[in-house]
Amino acid sequence: MEKDFEERYRKYQSKIQKFCLMDDTFMNKVFEDKKCTELVLRIILDRDDLIVDHVNCQLDIKNLQGRSIRTDILAHDSKNVIYNIEVQNDDAGADPKRARYNSSLLDANITEAGDKYSQLKETYIIFITKNDVLGNGLPIYHIDRTIEETGEKFEDETHIIYVNSSIQDETKLGKLMQDFWCKQSKEMNYDVLAERVSFFKEKKEGVNQMCEILDEVKEEGKNEGRLEGRKEGRKEGRLETLIELVGDGTLSILKAAEMANMSEEELKKYL
Repeated sequence: MEKDFEERYRKYQSKIQKFCLMDDTFMNKVFEDKKCTELVLRIILDRDDLIVDHVNCQLDIKNLQGRSIRTDILAHDSKNVIYNIEVQNDDAGADPKRARYNSSLLDANITEAGDKYSQLKETYIIFITKNDVLGNGLPIYHIDRTIEETGEKFEDETHIIYVNSSIQDETKLGKLMQDFWCKQSKEMNYDVLAERVSFFKEKKEGVNQMCEILDEVKEEGKNEGRLEGRKEGRKEGRLETLIELVGDGTLSILKAAEMANMSEEELKKYL
């Protein structure tokens, strides 16, 4: 058992030491701890009274058609407010319509049959982004619906927040964003985060958990690769069939292009 651990640690040591809280694989483990999630929410929302009751990481939420999102962090506080926190290194992953979609999916999944609309819980969608996605040079953006004619808030209790992690100044939020990019616990500003990071990078039990997760991720990657290969094979076979049907006059180029989910110009290249 000891030998297995040492071999796995040697294999993953470099990768584990390079992890920071902006890496979702690592972040999910750190924020399973309610105190870590609570700290982040208190700083982002500027609320010292917020108490986190429950945290889920990597939870799948589906819509009626089966399309799903996998949340980074889904937390409930003591007042039953729900928070979806997502770390996004890719600007496209924090598109405003992604925020809208996450918000609607959250509403759909926290509603039970027979519930009154007044029973809908207050929700926050929070994106912590690598870059300044909204482009105004601010460290944080709060988005709430307003009544255009009066400027008053439309009290539907849905909130969207963007946190720009590229601003790392000496404010509480700036120091938190510094911590999100730290690779070493001793360089972090907040003890509750530093202790948790240290556990997964320096303590045998925590390191072993990270090794197990990386083994799983590696295996999932292999399986996905095999699946994509089969999908690609089916796609090529379908394309060949469509090309034959165009060739013998059964299908028009336009119809075949629609069925192949490509433009006429793209299909003509294959022809």
